[in-house]
Amino acid sequence: MRVSANFSVLKKTKWYECAVRFLLGGSVTVIAGLLAKYYGPVFGGLFLAFPAIFPASATLVDKHEREKKQRAGIKQTTRGRQVAGVDAAGAALGSLGLATFAYIIWKLLPVWNVTGVFIVAVGAWLCVSVTLWWICKKHWRH
Repeated sequence: MRVSANFSVLKKTKWYECAVRFLLGGSVTVIAGLLAKYYGPVFGGLFLAFPAIFPASATLVDKHEREKKQRAGIKQTTRGRQVAGVDAAGAALGSLGLATFAYIIWKLLPVWNVTGVFIVAVGAWLCVSVTLWWICKKHWRH
């Protein structure tokens, strides 16, 4: 599988689908902010790790795949669920990379300068994410 970007999909995305993603992401952020205000930033920060866009994204991926198959005259609906499942697996791998980023920021920020911590955290995020992707690619290929 090659990683690529397909910008023609943006033409197929309706405005209300973007609005749903925006509202879900904004709602989770507001809730995390309120939790941080009442219970402290460490507790509230845990909820910022919630993949706010993922639920909307998974349902939209499923819907778009089903519509594509229906236009082709195929009545099978499992393809949309399979694509959403692959999307979920990618989100899980990405969340491990983000958890690594957050951990490094949390532990090193009190003792290092901001720029250095950010560079180290981004590098660790990239290494963890790419390594996990590579492992899964090798595992799924065989």
